Amino acid sequence: MTLTADPADAARAAAAVAAALNRQCACRSLDAEHLRLQLEREPGLHGLAADIAQSRPNMFSATAVFIAPADLAAMAAIVQAVEAVVALPAYREQALARAPALARHAPGPHGAFLGFDFHLCADGPKLIEINTNAGGALLNGALARAQRACCAEFAALMRPSTNLEALDDGWLQMFLDEWRLQRGSGRPRRILIVDEAPQAQYLYPEFLLFQHLFRAAGIDAQIADPAELAWDGHSLRHDGRTVDLVYNRLTDFYLEQPASAALRAAFAAGAVVLTPLPHAHALYADKRNLVLLGDAERLAALGTPADAIATLVAGVPRTVAVDAAHADALWAARRGLFFKPAAGFGSRAAYRGDKLTRRVWDEILAGDYVAQALALPSERRVHVDGVHSDLKLDVRAYAYGGRIQLAAARLYSGQTTNFRPPGGGFAPVFLTSGRAQADARMRPPA
Repeated sequence: MTLTADPADAARAAAAVAAALNRQCACRSLDAEHLRLQLEREPGLHGLAADIAQSRPNMFSATAVFIAPADLAAMAAIVQAVEAVVALPAYREQALARAPALARHAPGPHGAFLGFDFHLCADGPKLIEINTNAGGALLNGALARAQRACCAEFAALMRPSTNLEALDDGWLQMFLDEWRLQRGSGRPRRILIVDEAPQAQYLYPEFLLFQHLFRAAGIDAQIADPAELAWDGHSLRHDGRTVDLVYNRLTDFYLEQPASAALRAAFAAGAVVLTPLPHAHALYADKRNLVLLGDAERLAALGTPADAIATLVAGVPRTVAVDAAHADALWAARRGLFFKPAAGFGSRAAYRGDKLTRRVWDEILAGDYVAQALALPSERRVHVDGVHSDLKLDVRAYAYGGRIQLAAARLYSGQTTNFRPPGGGFAPVFLTSGRAQADARMRPPA
């Protein structure tokens, strides 16, 4: 394989390289000691890496994932096209009409950590869903910086999707931007990272990393359950002190649970900056939005630019709402569909159609579901304890303001993403090229 001046040929060559490496290369590039140093950058974090290894042994894969630059560019184009649609008044009205009244409260913030999840298909990346409190960004940043080349051929392939050394500054700036979008100037003095029973969350180690990120910038930061908050009619308080900004990791997206009452009241009164916020969830993460985002006629009716329509129709699998009127047709076509709850998260209660039983189908019909055309995930070969196995993969693009900040992969087995299989978990993403290195000899696993 030789380098060619034709961009199309180079793109095809890079895609072939990525596919070959993911299928054949079993190199293990994670440097465990370097990862420990990345995770434990202050005394208060000492022991975090060992705790993760013991309590969450499959959080990090030792294997990298390769994608072609053209695929990353296609993901970026899809993100930008989604932003173009979200900016349309007609779209916003439709999306907000389905959401609770609180979602119409838009005090300024855009919403930190949008996560655009993709499957890599033969005809390009497919947007499977969008999340508004996408987890794992700091963990993936640490993981990407903790890679080593096990051989000269692999060293030539270690091209990250972004400037890894600038990531933390970018994450912090995003929160400062969210603050200024609502407050106009200054910076928060106290940030609260909020989730239900935070210490019991699988990604709790990331909360500790965020706490360090904020404290290193001179901002007081704490981690709390929403039930620990109080609203005194003027300010949101935690442990007797005023909270200026809440980094919201709750899956109570519209703050409807009793435990969220104080946060809801403070947010509605404009007394706290909340990010991500209900407004963003309604505009981006409600799965029913995918029905519109993949429909050329409906997009055109909203006034969507033609180039954005073409990008979205190619990149968003056809999605339809599940209803009784179309139940028989959907059941008949189920083997080519994936069913997701409109307000779901974390792959919960999501089902591949070919795995459905009649009992589950009745539950889907009674719920609020969408059916999405199957976009089967690609695979990555991993090598664990002398055994090769092929795991499914998806790519999460963390984005803010229409720009991808970091691309990271998740390796898993089963119907939906998880952290169960040995060799699975978060994995760094490297970009390939069409150079002669593409035919580099595959060395034995390191």
